[in-house]
Amino acid sequence: MSGPLRLLPGTGDTAQEHAGRRRFPAGWPDNTTDGHAGHASPHAPDALPTLTPRPLRRRRPSWAEDPFDELAERLADVCGAAVHPDEIAAVLESDGLTQEQITGRYGRRDLFEVAEELYERVPRRFPDPEPPPDPWRTSPWRCVLRGAVFGLPGLAYVLGAGLLASGTGAIAGLAASALVAWAWNQGLAHRAYVRLASGGRRAAARSLRVGAPVGALAAVAAGLLLSGPGTMAAFAAGQALYLAAGTVLLVLGRERDLLLALAPTVAGAASLLLWDPGPLAVTALLLVTVAAAVLLAAREIVRSGRTESTAGPGNGPPVAASLPYALFGLAAGALTLMAASADGPAVVVLTLSMGVAEWLLYRYRSLGLAALRHSTTPRGFQLRAGRALLLCLAGYLAVLAAPTLIRGVSPGPLLALGAVLWTALLLQAFGTAWPPAAICLAAALGAALGPAAVRPLVCGGAAAALVLISYALLGRATAHR
Repeated sequence: MSGPLRLLPGTGDTAQEHAGRRRFPAGWPDNTTDGHAGHASPHAPDALPTLTPRPLRRRRPSWAEDPFDELAERLADVCGAAVHPDEIAAVLESDGLTQEQITGRYGRRDLFEVAEELYERVPRRFPDPEPPPDPWRTSPWRCVLRGAVFGLPGLAYVLGAGLLASGTGAIAGLAASALVAWAWNQGLAHRAYVRLASGGRRAAARSLRVGAPVGALAAVAAGLLLSGPGTMAAFAAGQALYLAAGTVLLVLGRERDLLLALAPTVAGAASLLLWDPGPLAVTALLLVTVAAAVLLAAREIVRSGRTESTAGPGNGPPVAASLPYALFGLAAGALTLMAASADGPAVVVLTLSMGVAEWLLYRYRSLGLAALRHSTTPRGFQLRAGRALLLCLAGYLAVLAAPTLIRGVSPGPLLALGAVLWTALLLQAFGTAWPPAAICLAAALGAALGPAAVRPLVCGGAAAALVLISYALLGRATAHR
């Protein structure tokens, strides 16, 4: 048998013969089998196919740098993140890698061979995606400004103390007017915020344009009904008008306008440290504040009504959806008025702290998103969310406690009321409205019917219940999405 046969290593000879010979790469002619070039071993089968030699890769000296290693290092990020060699081939092609470079520089057959070897050589490492921006990050200074806007209206009571009439009926009329205004505006704010999110400023302005005047009239009627005509009814009317205008400006994000409207009252209250401006000057300053707030609110409603809206006619939440928010406003107002009757300066601290409370609500939502990113089990997330809840609540209570400790007053009642309000607002921020409304109403009813000594205990029990509900509901990952 003769002919030009190519012999694969280890085929057609015995193991002993093959072990004693030099091994050749596949595709090289084996001319040492029987001493005659081109002839196979007599033990080889007579039906071996003719094999086509494969192109050889160029060998480089061991001391030379391998350009393929340099290519793998340069494209390490691309190759590590690739899920298929074709992705690497596309990158190489877009970089302008030519066939001459493939065969001459890298010693490979084609582009796909280069891509496959890079895919095998570079280990997979898929980088984590960049976390999305935190939607709950807000400026603390904006929250401080809102806190000032919440607290400064209390100076109107200091400035107008000489105008307020005494008597149970007069005080009851002022308190009733305030409770109606707080309840109505709390529900109106919820409805307007939902319309703002779904339909833009024009939809929110449409709700405020109708709801704010109606709420103001209801509060004026309540004050007039209980106190009768007189200066107290007039003061209650101004209070109702200011609260309605303040709701409009706060919902539409015009805190600076509201602060500007409060400037006359702030200036008048500051003047009391030096002299008594007299009843006429006090009345004028209060009327200017109310008129400025109403005019600025009306202007903002007109401006917002001209903007483009994405909401269709009738788009918005049902009225019943805002009812628990209104009931919470009623309960919160009642608890605050009862606290003011026992310790007026403490309530001033509470109102001024509302800016810090709002910032901590945003902070908790940010911590909740961070817990979602770093937790691997439901239990781990629940622990992180619970730790964030206690941290934010403790921070708010520390802000409340500092001024009372400086005054030498026991901070217990104020801390209990602050914990109730903050946890209720937290649950409302996550769309849970009825449990905090029911608990706050029960606490207000218990505090009103029981003696003054048990009010801190009632608020403490309500706060504990709200904290437990918050831990249970907000410890689920689905609540933070």
